[in-house]
Amino acid sequence: MGKVPTTAAKENLMNTLSESVLKRFITISFKKQGFTINHGRVLFPTNPSKDQLRQLHSLAVLTKIERARASLEKKEKALLNYIADGFEVIPEKISPKLIVVKPGTEEELLFRYATLHWSIPVSSGYGRRLRFLILDSFNGKLIGLFGLSDPVFALRDRDKWIGWDQETKKNHLYHVMDAYVLGAVLPYSKLLCGKLIALLTLSNEVRQAFRQKYRGNTSLISGKQREPHLVLLTTTSALGRSSIYNRLKLGNQRFFQNVGFTQGWGEFHFSNGVYEHILHYVQSHCKPTAKTASWGKGFRNKREVVRKCLGELGKSLDFMNHGVKREIFVAPLAQNTTDFLCGQENRPRYFELPAKVLFDSFRNRWLIPRSQRDTSYLSFRKEDWSLWNHSEERMRNSNGLR
Repeated sequence: MGKVPTTAAKENLMNTLSESVLKRFITISFKKQGFTINHGRVLFPTNPSKDQLRQLHSLAVLTKIERARASLEKKEKALLNYIADGFEVIPEKISPKLIVVKPGTEEELLFRYATLHWSIPVSSGYGRRLRFLILDSFNGKLIGLFGLSDPVFALRDRDKWIGWDQETKKNHLYHVMDAYVLGAVLPYSKLLCGKLIALLTLSNEVRQAFRQKYRGNTSLISGKQREPHLVLLTTTSALGRSSIYNRLKLGNQRFFQNVGFTQGWGEFHFSNGVYEHILHYVQSHCKPTAKTASWGKGFRNKREVVRKCLGELGKSLDFMNHGVKREIFVAPLAQNTTDFLCGQENRPRYFELPAKVLFDSFRNRWLIPRSQRDTSYLSFRKEDWSLWNHSEERMRNSNGLR
């Protein structure tokens, strides 16, 4: 997958990149990911396999791991203590506990460390953020995690499903959050616990945590206070079609509904080491276009930075069309979600979904049957999850020197 440049090397290169070198650097970056460029368009294989999609993201994942080394490498051994060996997982005794991740805590370090193992680079989310770890109370080990953040403003298939016009969306998008990361970690993922994590995002406990965190807050942009009613979660699949959300039901209630696919536009394919060069170039050559003074004076987000850079370099904005379409899911948390979001009703009528009820449903339908059919989870060892440490130790073990 190639070497990731050291931080010092990146900084030296950023200070010397000319326009022509930056253009060439972007082109080389695309080719390493598996893209081809034809007449100003970025092309990727039609109907790519999941392995091809993982390869597409591999450089960005490596870059993110390398950036995290300075802050997490020395803590890795301690953080691995939260990861279970297969024999420590007893399916009949699994007992999930939701923990809200707070800044500056060991839980935050664990959240960051765990997301470095995802097949795609995990962003930090946008705007409001609410992060959760799910621990197994039986053994104190990490089952999985999820993070909620502000949703993107423009998402056509979501807006069509809700029935929004632009003005109504501006007034009610506040009540929607997006699951920007969601999943189980090994060995629990082998027991289909990704489905459990998805179910727990819908729980009463998550709604209550959202309300507690944002009640009484004043919006930085609008200057308004609004009652925080979380009534809809959205998410998109990481690698094409997703199996996590299939058949997630409690009784006759289906939770995650497929409403379409993204259009294949974005900037994730600039996040593999080239973005720092782009940002440095834009800061030197372009002016930000923040919509209002309350947004601050800098560039709003990565998308604006990339657009500015492409324009300055004379490149087509079609470079932002990576062509990877992701499945869009919506998960209503109330019986009248769409009516509430369209302003037709003033109060949500929530489903009652305690975390315990959701887990009991998952346990009976997926966990126990899976554990009886497939015992491969038992062979997992947490040392195999190491990103930086123990390479010498593993070599000694493989040579019979343990």
